[in-house]
Amino acid sequence: MKCKQAFMYGPHDLRIEEVELPTLRPFDILIQLKACGICGSDVECLEGESAEGRYDIAPFTPGHEWAGQAVAVGSSVTSVKVGNKVVGDCVLPCYNCANCKDGLMPSACLNMREVGFRPDSPGGMGEYMILEESYTHVIPDDWDYELGAWVETFNVGYWGLWGTGCNPDASDTVVVIGAGPIGLCASMIAKNSNAKVIVTDPLESRRENALNYGADYVVDPSKPDFLDEILKLTDGRGPTVVCECSGNDAGIASLFDLAGHSARIGLVGHSIGRKVPVELGKVIWKTLKISGSGGTDRWFPRTIRFMSTIKDKYDFAALNTHHFNFKDMDQAFDVACNDKANARKVMLTFDD
Repeated sequence: MKCKQAFMYGPHDLRIEEVELPTLRPFDILIQLKACGICGSDVECLEGESAEGRYDIAPFTPGHEWAGQAVAVGSSVTSVKVGNKVVGDCVLPCYNCANCKDGLMPSACLNMREVGFRPDSPGGMGEYMILEESYTHVIPDDWDYELGAWVETFNVGYWGLWGTGCNPDASDTVVVIGAGPIGLCASMIAKNSNAKVIVTDPLESRRENALNYGADYVVDPSKPDFLDEILKLTDGRGPTVVCECSGNDAGIASLFDLAGHSARIGLVGHSIGRKVPVELGKVIWKTLKISGSGGTDRWFPRTIRFMSTIKDKYDFAALNTHHFNFKDMDQAFDVACNDKANARKVMLTFDD
């Protein structure tokens, strides 16, 4: 079976090509893609600003925020049926290496694959993809595919707060750094934990939007009195939880200044491939507890259940500010790369 898929050969080199799909193995699922979001990570890979995309072994098919329909399943598949709406994990552990058997995170897998970033892994920017049953998850029939394409993003924000041990509740004040898609998800998650939520972002449009997605207060980190404002909102103590979702150098550095004593900190925003100057000594003197978040561990089913309970409370559809057909992918990436202030989420769609 032939289909069209996107391939990233290197920075600013993205092509759509026709490929022949391999025969399904017993645990494989053939998925017809219906929606795929363009993530900030995809933008950084195209711009040559991220080490996550494996150019050294390129080309690879980008796209890890996808949803589709199972159109064929291997002979041993039991949890997914033809016709199911499905989504899938991004970081794919083998479950068999020494690190996997020790229960370490998927990012520690000695045979790790990563959807949308490596040629040994599938990607969501194509008409079809093949993914193993272990990494594929059914979403409810009453969800549309674009909501399904938000599961991976929400999953990262959810894990960034709860999988890392930040675990906010009604006694906490949470600062979310960055009001991009993951930051908004973290804001909704913190608010639904009954915490007080403060979102910081230098872009006014993003700050205003965050008030619709869980934020009680928004603060401009570019202002000279930024830290004073954070202290004022936290009774002079600083937040008890910080979730860094920007991956921006200034955003990352700011967390060490704004965090309250003994704050729990979840690092979510990607900065892999570059050094970020920070005042690390404040980790000691503030007794900060910092956890990373490279991938998530068996978290998608929880994420789907969580989203099912709040999907009518927040307008997820409004987060998709731009829509492009897959064949117009160049235009879609142009918007995602060059209109970051307005492009909350650029969504690719696929003709049947």
